[in-house]
Amino acid sequence: MPGQSVTGATVVALRRYPLKSMRGEDLNAVDVIERGLLGDRAYALIGDEDGHVVSAKNPRKWGAMFDCRADFVEPPGPTSPRPPVRITLPDGSQVRSDQPDANRRLSTALGRPVRIASTCPPSPTLEEYWPDVEGLARRDEVTSESMPEGTFFDLSLVHLVTTATLDRLQELVPGHRFEVRRFRPNLVLEAGDGRKGFVENDWIGRTLAIGPEVRLGVTGPCPRCVMTTLPQSDLPKDPGILRAAVEHNGGNVGIYANVLRGGRIRRGDAVGVE
Repeated sequence: MPGQSVTGATVVALRRYPLKSMRGEDLNAVDVIERGLLGDRAYALIGDEDGHVVSAKNPRKWGAMFDCRADFVEPPGPTSPRPPVRITLPDGSQVRSDQPDANRRLSTALGRPVRIASTCPPSPTLEEYWPDVEGLARRDEVTSESMPEGTFFDLSLVHLVTTATLDRLQELVPGHRFEVRRFRPNLVLEAGDGRKGFVENDWIGRTLAIGPEVRLGVTGPCPRCVMTTLPQSDLPKDPGILRAAVEHNGGNVGIYANVLRGGRIRRGDAVGVE
């Protein structure tokens, strides 16, 4: 059945995060496979002390993760072995994931013993700090959260957000910086039909047709966490980002999706809703 087009909607940004919870890569095009964008969350760090997957969701332990950036040394291919990643550490030095001293240098940079993993451990878990924000399910506590088996994802394989949502939050709560990088989406979409507000909420349960090949099934809203409030690069720490999401959109910013049909996505691709 042909999609009902969202007039003028386009993909305006593509982002991949080769190593979980580090800053990632901006892309012009990317292959989409059954488990999301090719190479997304291909690696993670595992804490040697507790076996948890390292995540900036617990910034009291892992806040320095956002001071690191990971990018592939060469583009991953659908059938080729996973390439190593180049990690830029907080002091500006670099280390590759395949270097013999990589775990030692990462442990030194992060202040705790860690090891790089490309295979997810059985029954993976991460720690999540719930800040003291009214409206959250928990407040000012750390919990252990289960992750989908066999992946380094938190809840779903693909995360999308529209510029309309970020613009609406900016209008509602001026004086804060609702920039894309705070929310770590894979795809940023812009609707050119003049629609405003939290437009992607209307897409839950529907199919997004992106370009000539890719089809994504929207599974639900994306609940936000403390990561949106953390400093990174020139962005300051700002608890008001999460408070705004809770107050104005039930704590959600963006949507999650699964892959119904893979293919290639490019910046500038048209988006339709079926």
